[in-house]
Amino acid sequence: MDAKRELLDLLLSNAREDTTDLARQTGLDAAEVESLIAELEADGTVLGYQAVVDWDRVDGEHVQAEVELNVELDRETGYEEIARRITKFPQVASLRLISGDYDFAIDVEGESMHDVSNFVSEQIAPIPEVTQTVTHFVMETYKERGIEFGDRDDDDRLSVSP
Repeated sequence: MDAKRELLDLLLSNAREDTTDLARQTGLDAAEVESLIAELEADGTVLGYQAVVDWDRVDGEHVQAEVELNVELDRETGYEEIARRITKFPQVASLRLISGDYDFAIDVEGESMHDVSNFVSEQIAPIPEVTQTVTHFVMETYKERGIEFGDRDDDDRLSVSP
């Protein structure tokens, strides 16, 4: 496997891992790992490092929703232009152009269902090219970015004896 790809896979599983540990796992020395990370950051391959948060364990409300978005393009406006406008909103956690029944998939975050719903109806829906929005509120998260949520050590099954 390519050293860069192997390093990227390790960073995706734990971006806080020590350079020495990354070097041991890749077979490179620590200086090479640091150089590769610097190169990946400089060329825009690695754009940032983020924590995966279990919002159910945090005081206060935090609501996530997935929004399906259909658009109608004209001669002057393409997907890139619409995406540029939408990504400027801080409530938009991610935006993807996708294939299938709708054009964009947006992950939206807010303090309440009301906040998210107002954001979609007042900021996204009025965009002239937008023809339809469908909002799906996230009720429970079981796994995100490869990390499982919940109490993994608790086994709620009943013991059965022969």
